[in-house]
Amino acid sequence: MPRPVLAVHGALSRGVLAVTVLVSLAVLFTPGDDVPAAPPGVDKLVHLALFAALAVAGRWAGIGVRALGALLVAYAAGSEVVQALAPLQRSGSVADWLADVLGAALGLLAWVGLTRADTSR
Repeated sequence: MPRPVLAVHGALSRGVLAVTVLVSLAVLFTPGDDVPAAPPGVDKLVHLALFAALAVAGRWAGIGVRALGALLVAYAAGSEVVQALAPLQRSGSVADWLADVLGAALGLLAWVGLTRADTSR
């Protein structure tokens, strides 16, 4: 019986996680002068999508749900603290942190749906 594609925790899934983490570092820590202007609220959608992607990639790479959830909440908080304190011309925001946490939660829920759909084939 073939294994479901999403259950494979090999080099591909770890590579996808690594690339997703690198993208998150670029998005979260780009100096403010280099961040493109966007309509109000778009930054919250970017935070949500970024952390949803981190959650899905982390689960695919085999990280346990509790550990991954805790890591993502801590990463979200840490990124906002760094944005507030570092000379990046960025500002830390509780609203951004909440968007990050919501994105992580949605990504973890999406993983459940993806794996159920993959195993039912």
